Amino acid sequence: MSVKSIPSDHPSLPRHAKTGILLVNLGTPDGTDTPSMRKYLKQFLSDKRVIEVPRLLWWIILNGIILNVRPRKSGDAYERIWLKDDPDGSPLRKYTRLKAEYLAQSMAKEVKANRV
Repeated sequence: MSVKSIPSDHPSLPRHAKTGILLVNLGTPDGTDTPSMRKYLKQFLSDKRVIEVPRLLWWIILNGIILNVRPRKSGDAYERIWLKDDPDGSPLRKYTRLKAEYLAQSMAKEVKANRV
């Protein structure tokens, strides 16, 4: 990484500092059908970092209401943006993968790229 690309107020770096990029997202459904949406919503909305409601109360809301109503409605919404002719299907999956590939290629010129 060139010195010019480091902001002036950035802390000093060791001479042989390693560069790392971590791409994360909160996931995406496998498909737009009701079972795929139910699985995704259950995983996503069960994450304590996403929903900060007392667990017992949230379990009742999630399993009693949301997972019985939202999968079909969410599936209909996802259907409008789903990439039907693309093996990735999900736009989030596709563009995250493309971003990772672009970053790996860009960084490979300057550092040894390790994809995990």
